[in-house]
Formats: sequence, structure tokens, C-alpha cells
Amino acid sequence: MAILGNIIKGVIELKDTFSSETNHAEAQKQVLETLLERAKDTQFGKHYQFEALLKSSTIQKSFADSIPYFDYNKINEDWWHKLHEDEIDVTWPGNPSYFAISSGTTGKTSKRIPVTNAMIDAIREAGIKQVFSLKNFDLPADFFEKEIMMLGSSTNLDEKEDHLEGEISGISASNIPNWFRSYYKPGIEISQIEDWDERVQRIAERAKDWDIGALSGIPSWIELMLQKVIEHHNLNNIHDIWPNLQVYTSGGVAFGPYEKSFKALLGKPVTVIDTYLASEGYIATQIRPETDAMQLNTDNGIYFEFVPFKPEYINEDGSLKNEAPALTIDQIELDQDYVLIISTVSGAWRYLIGDTIEFTDIKRAEIKITGRTKFFLNTVGSQLSVNKMDDAIRDLEKQFDTTFSEYTICAKRGDDDEFYHYWYLGSELTGVDEQNIADALDASLKNANKNYKVARSKALHGVKVNVISPKRFYDWNERNKKKGGQVKMERVMSEDKFADWEAFING
Repeated sequence: MAILGNIIKGVIELKDTFSSETNHAEAQKQVLETLLERAKDTQFGKHYQFEALLKSSTIQKSFADSIPYFDYNKINEDWWHKLHEDEIDVTWPGNPSYFAISSGTTGKTSKRIPVTNAMIDAIREAGIKQVFSLKNFDLPADFFEKEIMMLGSSTNLDEKEDHLEGEISGISASNIPNWFRSYYKPGIEISQIEDWDERVQRIAERAKDWDIGALSGIPSWIELMLQKVIEHHNLNNIHDIWPNLQVYTSGGVAFGPYEKSFKALLGKPVTVIDTYLASEGYIATQIRPETDAMQLNTDNGIYFEFVPFKPEYINEDGSLKNEAPALTIDQIELDQDYVLIISTVSGAWRYLIGDTIEFTDIKRAEIKITGRTKFFLNTVGSQLSVNKMDDAIRDLEKQFDTTFSEYTICAKRGDDDEFYHYWYLGSELTGVDEQNIADALDASLKNANKNYKVARSKALHGVKVNVISPKRFYDWNERNKKKGGQVKMERVMSEDKFADWEAFING
């Protein structure tokens, strides 16, 4: 009998009994007031007169009216650069203990995003919320006695003067509470290995020593790790070595594009739970099995605003125009893509995180990630978002009975001086007629997106497809020193980067 598991499960159920449903609008107003109060004496708080904002009878509107939008480049140029020049109390009291290094999927250079102790606490609280929500998934008691494989970036953080630097997954894993360490795999020693291939090799070698009940990590890298374990032990599937694997916690990207290839590595179904941990904070987590949407963490260190994702509000570089309207959580609607704006306990203010989301349940504050502002392909009016591209890829998988686990796209002129969408699709499919795939992809996008259909009848001349091994996408990331951890493939490339990509593929 799973005695410890029954105790843990009982505590989770008891906690739920005494929990009340969150009023997300009220929680958000309280979070904003707390953020302003704590930061009113910072350089940023004094510059934007937080003291006066706190006295406003319409504090959320006054906040939006008084402070401009910031993306990383703007807030770093105006404010965060001071953190590296021995200044304190810049956008948050004191100095951050960590900087999350994030090259993201669009930037040319690494970002250094401050992570304060207050943010570490907020991330931990959000993680606890996720644990308590497991009650809703009707997992057996013995699940709570199994180990959890968390595959992120290295926890061997770099020491830089008065702070530590690393990817957010490594920072989070290095701050796991002591009571959780016995559950955490691959353990401290292996998780500190910086070379991703070496770390995965050690995981494969030790895999038989662990009783893994849950996995957590970016889908593409989890898949590669599972493939390595299966290959190393000559298995049919991962359940041959981890028979009690029951849960996979995905994060960072939509799981849909990886679902078919992920399931091929399993011997039996597992529960997939989506989470949304970004370098800037723990945004949302799935709390119930009836949906794969995630609930915003509205009461825990992050204040959210939502800008309707419309071409007239977006600059060519993916930033927001100053006149773009921002809505609060009590003003949003269903069936509308929004650019996500956050203000946080790490000193990010009205910060464009770069993701677009839509609400699936307003009362529960549940969302889905629909794409990236810089992955919005609007060349010649096609207005393609990542979720539309993902849906088209799922259609292709059904039609051609294969998996396309990775892809990237660029809109550019061809040799005939006409505009085309150039797609590279990652699949082990061989002997394929790429023109047939291009025609099927084109038809799927026309059916799903009227703007794309109109563009195809005018300036967008056609679709060109190249099918390559998924490994080439991982090689590309490795070449750019972006293998493992929080790394995600860029879905839409600029012409300059696409030229570099094609040279790499052809070379």
C-alpha cells in the first residue's frame, strides 16, 4: 500500500477543501497595488510617480496611461543596463540575485532578464499550486511516491560579481526546496553538467536506477532524451524501463506539434499537463483535465494586460505601437488573440513578453498560447499566426501518415520576383513528393484563414516545401549554442536569418 502517497494525496485533497475560488479581477488589482507600493521608491517608481498612481481611484487605467510599453531592448537600454553598472533600486528594490539568460527564438544576442528573490518565491508558489491541482487529475496514490525527471538547462549557474546567471529552468531547479530533492531526477550532480549531450548520456546510463512517475521539460528535448534512453537500453518504448510513468508536464511551447511523435515513444497513455514558465516568470498552468488550457497565475507576483493582436497595433519588428489599447482581465473577450503584457516582482513594467494568447474560459482565466508577435507572418496580407501554422501541420500529419515535429517558414521573393512562403518541415518521411505536400499545406491554410486565402489570390504566389530530417533543426540550434533547456525553434525567420539557415542546410 502506498502509505506516503496516500498521505500526500490526502493533504492535497484537504487543501482543496479549504480553498476558495479566485476572483481574478480583484486578485489582479491587488497585485498591481502591491507591485506599485513595493517599487515606489525605485528609480523607475519615482520617474513614473508610483506614489501618485497609488492614490488614483482608477489605478489600473492610470497605470496604463502613465507608463509606456517596453520590450526587452527598450527596458534594457533605458533601465536594466544600470543593474550592471553597480546601481541599485533601478526597477525593483535592491539588486536581483539572478539573471535569466535567454536568447529566445528571435533575438540575435542573449537577453539578461533580472530574476529577484521575490520572483523565485512567486515561481515556487505557482509550482505548489500546480502540485495541488493534481487532485483534479484523479491520479493514484502511488504516483505521489514516484520520482520526477525535470529536464532543463544546467543548474551549474555562472557567478557574475554579485549575482548568478543561467537559463530560467536551471535557476528554478537550483532553488527547489529540500523536501523535494529526493523526488527530483536526474539529481544535483547530473543536472550540473553543462554539455547537454553528456547530461543526456548520463541520464540514459542511470535510467534503470530510477522509478520515474513524471517528466517535465520542453517537448523537443524530452523526446530526444527519451529516444536516447530507449536506444541505450535497446527498449521498445520508454515504459519498458519506467513502467510507472503517468504524467508529462510540458512547457514553453504548444504541445500539439509534438503529440504524435511523443506518443510513439510510449507504451501506454500518460496525462499531459501544460505549463507556461518563461524567463520573465511563471505565467500559467493547467489545473484540470477537461481542457489543455492553462490558468493565469493572477494572484502571484505578475500583473497582466492584454493588447488585441491586430496588424494596426503591431510594428514591423513585432513591438507595439504606443496607441495600442491595453485591456485588463475583466475586459477581455473570447475568440480574440491578445499580445501579453506583464509587470512583475522582478521589475519588468508593461513588458512585451513576445507571446500571443487567447482566452478559452474568462471566468477561470484560462488561456492558450497562440504564437509569437514576431512569428506573425503578415507579408502581403497573409496574416498567419503560429496556431494556424500548427493546425496546418497537424492536417499534413493525418494526410501523409507521418510526423512533422519541427518546421520553419520565411516569406520572400523567388527567382521570378514573386512572393512565396518557403517551408522547411522536419520528418523522417522518405521518397515524398514535396509538391504534393506543398499543395496540401496550401489548401489547409486557405480553409483555415480567409486572409491567407485572399493573399494567395493576389500577391502571395505560392508555397514551396523542403522535407528534411528533424535532426537538422537540432543541429541548427546546437550550432548556435542553443541546445537543450528552454530552447525553441524559430517558426518564422527573417530573410537574412533564412539565408543563413539555407546555407547551413545545404552545406
